[in-house]
Amino acid sequence: MTELLIRKFIKDYQKTDDVRVRTAYGTLAGIVGIFCNFFLFGVKISVGLFMMSMAVIADAFNNLSDAVSSIISLIAMRMAGKPADKDHPFGHGRMEYIAALIISVLIIVVGVEFFRSSLDKIRNPEGLHFSLIAIVLLIVSIGVKLWMFFFNRCIGKRIGSEVMRATAMDSFFDAVTTTMTLVSIGIYFVFDVNIDGFAGLLVSFVVIYAGIGIARDTVKPLLGEAMDPELADKIEKIVLGIQGVAGAHDLIIHSYGPNRYLATIHVEVSKQRSLEEGHNIADEAEKKVLDSLGVVLVAHVDPVELHDSRVLKIREEVARILHILDEELSFHDFRVSFQGEKALISFDLVVPYSYSEEQEHKTARQIDSLLREMNPDYSCSIVIDRGILEEKPQ
Repeated sequence: MTELLIRKFIKDYQKTDDVRVRTAYGTLAGIVGIFCNFFLFGVKISVGLFMMSMAVIADAFNNLSDAVSSIISLIAMRMAGKPADKDHPFGHGRMEYIAALIISVLIIVVGVEFFRSSLDKIRNPEGLHFSLIAIVLLIVSIGVKLWMFFFNRCIGKRIGSEVMRATAMDSFFDAVTTTMTLVSIGIYFVFDVNIDGFAGLLVSFVVIYAGIGIARDTVKPLLGEAMDPELADKIEKIVLGIQGVAGAHDLIIHSYGPNRYLATIHVEVSKQRSLEEGHNIADEAEKKVLDSLGVVLVAHVDPVELHDSRVLKIREEVARILHILDEELSFHDFRVSFQGEKALISFDLVVPYSYSEEQEHKTARQIDSLLREMNPDYSCSIVIDRGILEEKPQ
């Protein structure tokens, strides 16, 4: 059914990196969600009012909030598909994250309201009215929600959308809560024990938990989460594969929505090359990354010494000291200035995020001291850096 809808309503459905195709996926998911959730709301509110079940009524309004969420998702996906403009030079892709956050807040609000209503039901319990048709309708609604879970999860995976993943999980929890509601109804009519209010509480906890989980997942990219290691590795391999690149470090990737990235990287090039050659190497790196991954890359050229035996010897000594102190330490932007017999060594020391400020400075002093012990003519200038991508030699 999912594949049939996709093939029927989405042109070029396989080109998921295309913004227009991505928007079409979001539009289809939004329309399906609106239709299904309004249908389920109508079914469940009718059943809930007939049976006088707070759990079913709460579940019905949960579906109503889902319909509103689908409307928000539909609007957000269309807005996210808008091209870049003067005020938003990197596009509108982050609108998806904002929409998912709004949806999570709505879900939490609905859950809190369920909690309050269920407490009232526990304090003032009422009998339930049995209807076989009502039970069948609730079972059908579970089937619809499970299909919606697989439908939205499929689309979410195809286009890498947090909104669709959030919607999918919401549908799954809806199926679970309706199942719990059915169980509570069954217990009432088999054992004459009314746990409807308690079932409503359980439903509210599940709904609130789902809302918090969605909020947590969508806040991460908005705040700026760690880069995708797989994408970083791909960029790194492309850059290091270019002739003339001796190493790379300080890769930073900014996400402006799913599959929309801007990145910067430092590429090391022999200092013996001309400025024009270095510029051409950077241009080639930027073009290859854009063509291969669709990532807009800005490459900064760092000139490095690759031939002077004195510099290479000192570099090896520094690397050996760092390995002894902590295998997680690394360095880049290595420079050596000679003044007669004296050598001024400067580099950026990359330390783990677990290091405190005191530990950073202590480590820098230890390196300086050990180098002076090796050769009194050495002096150090060390800049502490929490590397986003450690130096990668070619």
